[in-house]
Amino acid sequence: MNKTIVSTKLKKDDTIRVISGREKGKQGKIVRIDLAKGRAIVQGLNMVKKAMKKKSQNDRGGIIEIEAPIRLCNMMIMCKKCGPTRLGYKIEGDAKKRVCRKCGEVL
Repeated sequence: MNKTIVSTKLKKDDTIRVISGREKGKQGKIVRIDLAKGRAIVQGLNMVKKAMKKKSQNDRGGIIEIEAPIRLCNMMIMCKKCGPTRLGYKIEGDAKKRVCRKCGEVL
């Protein structure tokens, strides 16, 4: 089985907005990115209920809510000035910086 790794300009702790799907229009912060599957877990979005077993004597089992992964293609990074935008790169000296495609501000 040949796994392809999806490339993305998004990183952990980026603020994003969901642009399609059930959570469309909502925004949150990226907690974890899985490049092999092309998905990311966003804080407080795409909540699903999961049945958990007790793991120890004083641990509580039952139904809990956790964040499920969202596809990377369904989210855009949020610029502080112009809202959801695409990312570009600008090389200043020896540093490569991510910039907003609309206003040019460093993200």
